[in-house]
Amino acid sequence: MKTLIKNPANFIIMVIILLSASAYAQDPVPLAPKNYTKVLLDNEFVRVLQFEMAPGDVIPWHSHPNHVAYVVAAGKIEITDKGQAPVTMDVKVGEALFLPAVTHSGKNVGKTTIKLIITEIKK
Repeated sequence: MKTLIKNPANFIIMVIILLSASAYAQDPVPLAPKNYTKVLLDNEFVRVLQFEMAPGDVIPWHSHPNHVAYVVAAGKIEITDKGQAPVTMDVKVGEALFLPAVTHSGKNVGKTTIKLIITEIKK
């Protein structure tokens, strides 16, 4: 560590790498690939994700920009937004939910596999 501190350029590079890794770790796609099963579209405006969550599945802390979730298969999910108490909700087929930018975790507390199409809004 003394070598990095003596060389400011190396120290700055290390900080950038650590911050980049931290931000990347919050992206749900690489964090939970068995749940975020497919990126259907990714362009400068939106990223559309196919999502499946079997009973008992837990998704660790991750972040989304403003996004819309469309329910393809119903179920019961527990969502915990950062700094908030968990909220349990029943999602129904055909329901569309707008969700503001968030860092959260989730758990399927029901008996069915939940399937969603999630559209993250980039701009």
